[in-house]
Amino acid sequence: MAKIKLEYIWLDGYEPTQNLRSKTKVEEHENFKGTLEELGNWSFDGSSTKQAEGGSSDCLLVPVAIYPDPTRINGYLVMSEVMYADGTPHPSNGRATIDDDNDDFWFGFEQEYFIMDTKTLLPLGFPVGGYPAPQGMYYCSVGGKNTHGRKLVEEHADLCIAAGINFEGINQEVACGQWEFQLFAKGAKKAGDEIWVARYLLDRLTEKYGYYIEYHPKPLGDTDWNGSGMHANFSNEILRTCGDQATYERICEAFRPVTAEHIAVYGAYNDQRLTGKHETASIHDFSYGVSDRGCSIRIPLMTVQKGWKGWLEDRRPASNGDPYKIAARIIKTVKSAL
Repeated sequence: MAKIKLEYIWLDGYEPTQNLRSKTKVEEHENFKGTLEELGNWSFDGSSTKQAEGGSSDCLLVPVAIYPDPTRINGYLVMSEVMYADGTPHPSNGRATIDDDNDDFWFGFEQEYFIMDTKTLLPLGFPVGGYPAPQGMYYCSVGGKNTHGRKLVEEHADLCIAAGINFEGINQEVACGQWEFQLFAKGAKKAGDEIWVARYLLDRLTEKYGYYIEYHPKPLGDTDWNGSGMHANFSNEILRTCGDQATYERICEAFRPVTAEHIAVYGAYNDQRLTGKHETASIHDFSYGVSDRGCSIRIPLMTVQKGWKGWLEDRRPASNGDPYKIAARIIKTVKSAL
């Protein structure tokens, strides 16, 4: 028998942005294989996470995905859904709203974020009481003058890969101290699971560096510094195979009348980021175009070159958005056009 550490991870009920919570269960197992079937449900005090009242505070944690924990011996990361005691989804459970049971939809999320210093409360590379050199030399830079936080970023990438997450890349972003990682998954629920577990690993990693991660879409306010998004690249069988420009345009047009519904679940404070500047479209408009990063939805040039077979990129989701809710809304809109 071996002692197995199971880190149950879930999303709390805080608004407008939910937070990751986790706690560890240690169990004895013989020949543990790391599968969902070997796990049981757990519970937590929902009155401490804005998910229940004190008089009836138990909420259920139902495991939905399991990954090896690369930082622990015999450890596993258990992504969980929050349910009521009767087994129905809690209102904070965005995963339960995804209509993609056959994994027809594929998602690639590009997660941007700022690495912040816990002492100065500023992005890495920012001097106290001032600003570093203007944007221009930070994007995909190399060297200590313009690159800040690479050690943490590289370690995070290694942890995600070791955990079995389909991690596709990293790069420093346009602003000083800003980075991005990319994930891809076949199936909207899996894509959301992996973003949340990757965020968990990133947040936990900062504890040993004296940093924290800022997911606010415009942490530097109304300045000439880029904000942070979580661009959502998506496709289904039709987008991957149709070979028809008219079908692509019909799907894009389906997003226009429900712009407000998308913005509502694309992350809090996104109005500060979607200004029409810094590679964004205005939050008040909707547009799409081939290879245009100033549009709401970009039709990738590669999709066109392959004869209108590929994917679309919604550039509006904010860095603090919930990938479950984002995917659920995109799927609903795409299905409405077909």
